[in-house]
Amino acid sequence: MFAVVAVLVLVAAAALLLFGGRGTPGDNSAEAGFARDMATHHAQAVDMSFTIRDKSQSREIRSLAFDIINTQANQRGMFLGWLQQWGLTQATDMRSMAWMSGHAHASSARPGDPMPGMASAEELAKLRELEGTEAEVLFLQLMIRHHEGGVEMAEGVLRLSGRDEVTGMARKIVTGQQGEIKLMTDMLRHRDAQPFPSILD
Repeated sequence: MFAVVAVLVLVAAAALLLFGGRGTPGDNSAEAGFARDMATHHAQAVDMSFTIRDKSQSREIRSLAFDIINTQANQRGMFLGWLQQWGLTQATDMRSMAWMSGHAHASSARPGDPMPGMASAEELAKLRELEGTEAEVLFLQLMIRHHEGGVEMAEGVLRLSGRDEVTGMARKIVTGQQGEIKLMTDMLRHRDAQPFPSILD
């Protein structure tokens, strides 16, 4: 009997360490919403990066695209893995950004709005049509704005979640994408171009 109790205590302690005492996130939680929305957000970044990688002759652009593809595809797999681990579906009827409800953040995005920084269908079509430097410039402009949206979402979940795996990933996204924003801004400058107006202003 004492052995059974001891095992139960150890299991409970392990759960507290793993989940920070908060239990598994629910379907409407900030963690679940962040994982779902960021998986979609990352998927578009990977798609845009494949597009420019296959048409650009610039080594620095192709290297950047390769890094984005690998980093964000791997992170997307982690987001979907969290949902599976938490016993939640990858898809939901909830509107995008609903998990940000009640959170005061920098941009004008509100729960139910499109995810910040996402490129429109028209912009993606234009990226596929352009060639050479024009394609590179548009890619960099779109990806800078896309990264700004990712930073905003990551900073949002940092204010709403206390789960180590979620906040740890969010910090990596903020640091990594802010660094790439600076890099891409420099790449634009070398092409006599400027970023789109920041969505974080």
